[in-house]
Amino acid sequence: MTILAITGATGFVGSALVAQALAAGHHVRALTRRPQPARDGVRWVAGALDRPDSLAELAFGADSIVHVAGVVNAPDRAGFVAGNVDGTAAMLAAAAQAGVHRFVHVSSLSAREPQLSNYGWSKAAAETLVERSGVDWTIVRPSGVYGPGDMEMRDLFRAARFGIALLPPRGRVSLVAVDDLARLLLTLATQPGPAAVYEVDDGHALTHAALAQAIGHAVGRRRVLALHLPKAMLMMGARFDRTVRKAQAKLTPDRVGYLSHDDWTARPSRRPPASLWTPATPLAEGLAATARWYRAHGLL
Repeated sequence: MTILAITGATGFVGSALVAQALAAGHHVRALTRRPQPARDGVRWVAGALDRPDSLAELAFGADSIVHVAGVVNAPDRAGFVAGNVDGTAAMLAAAAQAGVHRFVHVSSLSAREPQLSNYGWSKAAAETLVERSGVDWTIVRPSGVYGPGDMEMRDLFRAARFGIALLPPRGRVSLVAVDDLARLLLTLATQPGPAAVYEVDDGHALTHAALAQAIGHAVGRRRVLALHLPKAMLMMGARFDRTVRKAQAKLTPDRVGYLSHDDWTARPSRRPPASLWTPATPLAEGLAATARWYRAHGLL
């Protein structure tokens, strides 16, 4: 039995990790900004990454820390620094103070191209802090994470229902199912791991158009019209999305920077060894389950 301290435990990836940790018989310490219902095996710690007292409470007595929390959308670089760089530094400091040596850090594929976006730059900066921290660390860079409960890809599913997909310039992309990612994080958190940066996807590289067709099949469309938009037009769309949805906008100028990159697939040399982890969710099955969840919650 392991005591896991988890940040981002109420989010999409963190929730899946908590569920798998409890199913495996581990105890969980989970950071939360808002009150949560009581749950067997979980000790909720009220706080945030900018509250060192709460991080100290989270880390005290833990066997390992899985740092999932981060900022994916901010109005400027300072917002990404606060959430991703300063937040990671604070969590590392709490780990050192509590004597927690195992630290699993959830980053992003965007960190390998930090010049493209403030988000990617901040994730790369956070990785550097982890690598220099002196803890027993492993960094995980997921590709696009999807599955029931995800809200980031909902717009793609909704558009596919109407037979259309507005896409970035041509390129390759890959995904990883949230349950597969959570299984890898749990494995890394409960055993000694290498000081390595793993890039994680399901092993299938797709063009944006092929992914749009796969999503179309998941929502019952035989064919989806894939329209690749130039970067300048995406920027216009981002400004419009910000005007309409404000802080809830999914397409932002910063995201356009990395969405326009031509290859967001995990490099084979950086994938976890098969002896450690292999993805188990076929893409078609995972997308269909995601579509069913959206329908069940009235989100399509």
